[in-house]
Amino acid sequence: NGQEFTILFKPVLQESPKIYPAVPAEQRRPIRVLSLFDGIATGYLVLRDLGFKVDQYIASEVCEDSISVGVVRHEGKIQYVHDVRNITRKNIEEWGPFDLVIGGSPCNDLSIVNPARKGLYEGTGRLFFEFYRLLSVARPKEGEDRPFFWMFENVVAMGVNDKRDISRFLECNPVMIDAIEVSAAHRARYFWGNLPGMNRPLCASGMDKLELQDCLEHGRLAKFGKVRTITTRSNSIKQGKDQHFPVIMNGKEDILWCTELERIFGFPVHYTDVSNMGRGARQKLLGRSWSVPVIRHLFAPLKDYFACE
Repeated sequence: NGQEFTILFKPVLQESPKIYPAVPAEQRRPIRVLSLFDGIATGYLVLRDLGFKVDQYIASEVCEDSISVGVVRHEGKIQYVHDVRNITRKNIEEWGPFDLVIGGSPCNDLSIVNPARKGLYEGTGRLFFEFYRLLSVARPKEGEDRPFFWMFENVVAMGVNDKRDISRFLECNPVMIDAIEVSAAHRARYFWGNLPGMNRPLCASGMDKLELQDCLEHGRLAKFGKVRTITTRSNSIKQGKDQHFPVIMNGKEDILWCTELERIFGFPVHYTDVSNMGRGARQKLLGRSWSVPVIRHLFAPLKDYFACE
């Protein structure tokens, strides 16, 4: 019933986060990452794309399909540790120290889109507290003066009390970032954290595919410039109150193909094409995922602190 948590609340909400001075280039070391609820390894993909040297990337994930994507696409470089609930303080001390802790716990019990949602204190909602617990353990000890960064993500469409409680635990307010500015799909998400420049405006790069048409295969015509948020539900592909399919091919309406979904999210084409997964399974993985260009925007400033190729 959540009562046991209330005593933990601190009265002060926003201390300004500690700003770390940039590390001189010759002293920068490869980054060590703890990724909770890792999904399809978007964090690792983005760090590598940005040119970071990754010393260690430890990922907690329970979905077998997601793990398959990470293992195959990143050639065994990710160390998987399974269920976040079973990770102990001793584990963190053995695996660490970590420079970056990231994660977005499952949103199904937080999202107001789900009429049966259970909120922050029940169901998958309470997995947030696993992030909070492990972040607390991974933080540098008193007097350990090293740059340490973290980021927690979740849906914007959550109850005000849940947002308030998450913000109280994490001692900061989130920034809202919508992938619509750097991609062809809406995806409004909250990001809590202490990454440098989290509040700066998003700006699209030449690589970003901003229109649906840019994401389609040959011979296919976009009926819309942008699409609504793509979720795990197959219906989320349909647009508007008339539930139109977004593509025309050979004069007929059509759904989005897997490769097109991958481009919309900013993943390499065929990224989720492992273990003979079908279209539905691949949409499920993508629908739970982060938008690649948004994470790129958030992680880019870390180049001032850690070694890059």
